[in-house]
Amino acid sequence: MKTKTPGIGFLAACAVAVGLLAAPAQAEQSLYVYTSMKESLIGQLKAEFLKRNPGIKMDAQSAGAGKLMAKIAAERESGKILADVLWTSEVPDFYQLKQEGLLQPYTPKEIGALRNPFADYDGSFTAVRLGTLGIAYNTRFVKTAPKGWDDLKGADFKGAFGIANPALSGTAYMSVAAMANAFGWQFFEDLRANRAKMGQGSGQVVDDTASGDLKGSLAVDYITIDKMQKGATLALVYPPQMLVIPSPIAIFRNSPNQEAAKAFIDFVLSKEGQTIIAAEGTLPVRGDVPLLQGFNLPTVDDAMKRALPLDYPKMMAEKEATVKKFTEIMQKK
Repeated sequence: MKTKTPGIGFLAACAVAVGLLAAPAQAEQSLYVYTSMKESLIGQLKAEFLKRNPGIKMDAQSAGAGKLMAKIAAERESGKILADVLWTSEVPDFYQLKQEGLLQPYTPKEIGALRNPFADYDGSFTAVRLGTLGIAYNTRFVKTAPKGWDDLKGADFKGAFGIANPALSGTAYMSVAAMANAFGWQFFEDLRANRAKMGQGSGQVVDDTASGDLKGSLAVDYITIDKMQKGATLALVYPPQMLVIPSPIAIFRNSPNQEAAKAFIDFVLSKEGQTIIAAEGTLPVRGDVPLLQGFNLPTVDDAMKRALPLDYPKMMAEKEATVKKFTEIMQKK
């Protein structure tokens, strides 16, 4: 009697079972992040994320929030947003994108461990860090540390205090809007009467303070701390009423890489990801992460208690008018 020859399918199954044939490889996932965070921070986060997620390929484009929003607008015109994830410090942009239905809500796995600054939080975007802005001053020229915002109207800073252009910097815009709301436009009128100046970006006003072209500036924490670590004669102080600017992260609704995007958000909000962020000289959104020591940074909870209120929808609606008003004041002769 003839023996029946096994079918090809049976032989292939046996080969896979004994390891003679490789099982089909899973397709590599891709992830493209648009961010205004500095490249050194993104580089560290990317390296650790990819180490933990070897099946994901990640690229990031780092640029100012305004440039990224212009890029997103152009991509929408062409029919497809190329990024999967957006992470910047201009909160009104996220409200606008949410309003336009472009964001995919996602609640991170460790949401219970986070300090959430958004009272209307619905998962459309989540804060990743709490950027603080204080008064940076050059200790070669200013010998007495300012204690409050009104000290900027005094002789120590006459003709030599800078604020970044809110049209160019998301953090500057948020700060100007918050201070105008809390103190009134007269505050900026008084600063201009003391010959305060409008600079370019947030980095430039700190550079000018370090060089002595300015004696002080409205300064972002990590930018100032980076200069101090490199030997600049700067100090950074925080008035009782603090400027605390969240940096949200969000997933685009039409992203084909939703799972990779969720994995990245979960990582940057994990204790490990937040530790990398805190080491760069800014506040994390977790209270269980050590802060960079020696630079007068407040705790996360203290910063949130002292923070000036931020009305994000109002800031979004009034951005053009706020920037115009501030520019007019700061350009007065």
